[in-house]
Amino acid sequence: MPTIHLKTEIPGPNSRALVARRETATARGAAKLTPIAVVKAQGAALTDADGNTFLDFAGGIGALAVGHCPPNVVAAIQQQAAEMIHLCAIVGTYEPYVRVAELLNEVTPGDFPKKSVLVNSGSEAVETAVKIARSYTGRPAIIVFENAYHGRTNLTLAMTSKYNLFKKGFGPFAPEVYRLHFPNLYRRPAGLSEDAYIDDCIARLENAFTAYVDPSAVAAIVIEPVQGEGGFLPAPLRFFQRIRELCTQHGIVMVADEIQCGFGRTGRLFASEHYGIAPDVIVTAKSLAAGMPLAAVTGKAEIMDAPHPGGLGGTYSGNPLACVAAVEAITMLRSPEFLARARQVGDRIRSHLISLQEEFPIIGDVRGLGSMVLMELVSDPHSKAPATNETQAITQAAFKRGLIAIRAGLYSNCIRFLPPLNITDEQIDEGMAVLHEAMLEVAAVPV
Repeated sequence: MPTIHLKTEIPGPNSRALVARRETATARGAAKLTPIAVVKAQGAALTDADGNTFLDFAGGIGALAVGHCPPNVVAAIQQQAAEMIHLCAIVGTYEPYVRVAELLNEVTPGDFPKKSVLVNSGSEAVETAVKIARSYTGRPAIIVFENAYHGRTNLTLAMTSKYNLFKKGFGPFAPEVYRLHFPNLYRRPAGLSEDAYIDDCIARLENAFTAYVDPSAVAAIVIEPVQGEGGFLPAPLRFFQRIRELCTQHGIVMVADEIQCGFGRTGRLFASEHYGIAPDVIVTAKSLAAGMPLAAVTGKAEIMDAPHPGGLGGTYSGNPLACVAAVEAITMLRSPEFLARARQVGDRIRSHLISLQEEFPIIGDVRGLGSMVLMELVSDPHSKAPATNETQAITQAAFKRGLIAIRAGLYSNCIRFLPPLNITDEQIDEGMAVLHEAMLEVAAVPV
């Protein structure tokens, strides 16, 4: 039986009523992807207030690798809520808090003693990683990359790319943040081979230590092994390796932001594992706790212990409900069976997208790593001009047919696929059939 079941116009009257209340009560800057009010979610399906059922290929923007409402996670939260909802880890210690840290220390890459600190959100985790690196090195500067997304706090906005959507009107931003070029193989200069382009990117990286900032001033290089909001761009192996070498050479802390690409999304528990490289510090959030608000910074014990007691933490950091959810989620995500299924999901989605690319010239590129897959849409295959309006129209046409998908990329001309990784083959095929219909409606005319 298909998952999608539409009973009313989209959005229906009950959704319109609740969304109208939201628009009256909340600031317009807190954007909403769809105009529906969701009352129930299970696996890869959402049910709205009018009884319509949708397929969810957004997955909480990557926060739901284990799916909506896994029974074991729900049971753990319910049991914990009956025992203790909150204490504050600053006040006292409770077992779920310790267990999450132990699991993170165990599963993150690196054969060295590790420690973790728990916080509330990805932005807070990235900012905490920067604080730790600065405390450890005694240096101020941070290196980040074009297309990167690291958060919405003042410091992480300074680290984030895509100015108009995320940063416009919010400056001034935190200083001592240096942004370097990130390799985008699809948009490399015409006539330049992949190897030559990567060589050039490495040369620019090395030159930055003369042109922009001396390595003796750099506390950390913060990089997403696979950029998320930036357009599912995997860092080329040699580029990632060179960052590791430079960090080791100059005493710089290598920080991997695995908030979106971590916890099984790429077919391994962490994207860094694909490179055979252990960052000094790894930042996690999103699928860490099955959608509960929890994030973490995990790294070498000597680095993590640099800040003074009281320098880290917060009132809700490591809340017991979020911690028990994380224990269950990590246990599920680390299993070989789950990771194998994640790779199968990615292969099946990619196969569908390649078939669509053969039919629709507007699809300029299909890329990603594991089940972290994306298609980039262009209005001209030679100039690669972004087809931003068509991308928005395709997601809207798919939504009207019951598929929720979201955009990404510097030009918002990409559609990314972040479904729950327990999605079935039948649900993947159903969602891709809807996407095909949406593309026929919007992009049937050859580019």
